[in-house]
Amino acid sequence: MRVPYEKMYNEFVRVLLKYGFDKEKAEISAKLYADASRDGVYTHGLNRFPKFIKSIHDGIVDIHAEPVLKESFGAFERYDGCHGPGNLNAYACTKRAIELAKQNTIGYVALANTNHWMRPGNYGLMAVEQNCIGIFWTNTVPNMPPWGGRDARLGNNPITLAIPHGDTPVLVDVAMSMFSYGKLEVYKRSGRPLPVDGGLNKDQQPTRNAAEILETHESYPIGYWKGSGLSLALDLIAAALAGGRTTRQVGELPLETELSQVFICIDLDSLPDKENIAANVEATLRDMETSTPVEEGRPVHFPGAHMAEVRSDNMENGIPVEEAIWQQVLAL
Repeated sequence: MRVPYEKMYNEFVRVLLKYGFDKEKAEISAKLYADASRDGVYTHGLNRFPKFIKSIHDGIVDIHAEPVLKESFGAFERYDGCHGPGNLNAYACTKRAIELAKQNTIGYVALANTNHWMRPGNYGLMAVEQNCIGIFWTNTVPNMPPWGGRDARLGNNPITLAIPHGDTPVLVDVAMSMFSYGKLEVYKRSGRPLPVDGGLNKDQQPTRNAAEILETHESYPIGYWKGSGLSLALDLIAAALAGGRTTRQVGELPLETELSQVFICIDLDSLPDKENIAANVEATLRDMETSTPVEEGRPVHFPGAHMAEVRSDNMENGIPVEEAIWQQVLAL
């Protein structure tokens, strides 16, 4: 089933207004959700929207809250998210990081006491639109065992790295688990197996069954011990910079909230060799694409290379949706 972008966006606005958002915030939030689905990140667009509304019901999200500046250290600022909507908090902090980068070449914003930021790639795209490199990450509730362990002690702590490259920026948007939990839910609903082992089942056996991993919360870290170490480092740095909770402390709460996040932007326009940087990015990407593919007919491509193509198709033909989730939104 496909739904036109404008229809999806308007439904999100309708629901958010109904739940008490003012018009401007409703429109920004709705656009962030709709843009995620438009660009093919369905797990953090439409699919996440009913969960967001539930988080309002559960008292996790204060729809009227906005980030409040706690401390300023020149190009580095700390904010309290005040339990506000995660995507609106992240949007505001990305804007501020870009402003600081334009003033100082680099801008750092750290955010404590916030909620799930939905699709982090949205904020990477905001950075590259202003010719900035973007580096953003968050911690999460404990949802991944450390390498060699059985119990979830780490977060899968998504990170986004965005590099300007015309209409096709390089956009790396990954969690520290082999599969994000949103992606596992998609595979569970479809009944399809994962393409590779994604974690352990209750018998401690490797499995490609998403439902089994969702049951155990024993997802493999990316790169095994390497992803485990990266997850820990991202968590500790985010909490330290934000003056907020670590994943361990988030796990002490009844529900996932009060997360710590980092937003770093670097302004390429401030650098004297920006043309040379752009030329080297282009040459590197073209060189990478000349690698002989393992599978014939599937050439090598860089992260983000196909986003414009997906976006164009979805704008022309409508955004693919899971009908049951779309019906949930219409019923809100």
